[in-house]
Amino acid sequence: MTAKLIKGTEIREEILGEIEEEVKKIKAEHGKVPGLVTILIGENPASMSYVTLKIKTATRLGFKEIQDSQPVDISEEDLLALIDKYNNDDSINGILVQLPLPKHIDDKKILNAIDPDKDVDGFHPINVGRLMIGGDEVKFPPCTPAGIQEMIIRAGVETSGAETVVVGRSNIVGKPIANMMLQKGPGANSTVTVVHTRTKDMDVHCKRADILIVAAGVPGLVKPEWIKPGACVIDVGVNRVGEKISEKTGKKIAILRGDVDFDAAKEIAGSITPVPGGVGPMTITMLMVNTLKSLKFQMGIA
Repeated sequence: MTAKLIKGTEIREEILGEIEEEVKKIKAEHGKVPGLVTILIGENPASMSYVTLKIKTATRLGFKEIQDSQPVDISEEDLLALIDKYNNDDSINGILVQLPLPKHIDDKKILNAIDPDKDVDGFHPINVGRLMIGGDEVKFPPCTPAGIQEMIIRAGVETSGAETVVVGRSNIVGKPIANMMLQKGPGANSTVTVVHTRTKDMDVHCKRADILIVAAGVPGLVKPEWIKPGACVIDVGVNRVGEKISEKTGKKIAILRGDVDFDAAKEIAGSITPVPGGVGPMTITMLMVNTLKSLKFQMGIA
């Protein structure tokens, strides 16, 4: 039996609709809306495209949205001063500095300068610590892991007591989602194993997984025979493996593959995310969730 598709595009629309309604209610009752500023340094095409999508989404939801574009030669001191300005602006609830930054700027210093209570990306060490503690301490889980967990919940996958295997140990996806899945609470309470490039017999671990989360960045890494029949498979990988001509536009577009052999895996798994259209759409969605949370924390209504 072919696996149920967990479509991030559909779940995104559900969540954005919920956010839009909540923003309208808060605005009507309190006269406030979430404020998000995106700081873009230089003109990296990929960064510009991503920021444009963030702006479009925030505007659709009724947020106050600021795109603060700065020249590529901005000094580290001036960028820190800019962040300090937004840290002290009560109308701004979320501050996002688009990476990568120019080589003359220390990424870590910049990200650590953001007020942790406005760090809607969830990368500040204080928010990483809050995530590790879990429970009510958590303010802003990193957006991609938060999106993964939300997909699992909304797909109706049982996580309590489940064997969860995470392939990959990055600070952006692997480590945080592993921590989130073992916490107490909805979409968690599972027994977690993390495997990586130095793991022996990776396939043996994967075969045990009721929930298999693959974030290795290696196209086709996970073979169909590694998947437990009926498992939930979350493929985070988005790997560019070539180009093709779009039938709609006649222009070249990227051919994308996940970290899982999708065509074969969907005949074994119980549920699975496609690539594209799976985890990808959830990242900006959860950024909007975190920004709304930040406003509610500020107002004392969270």
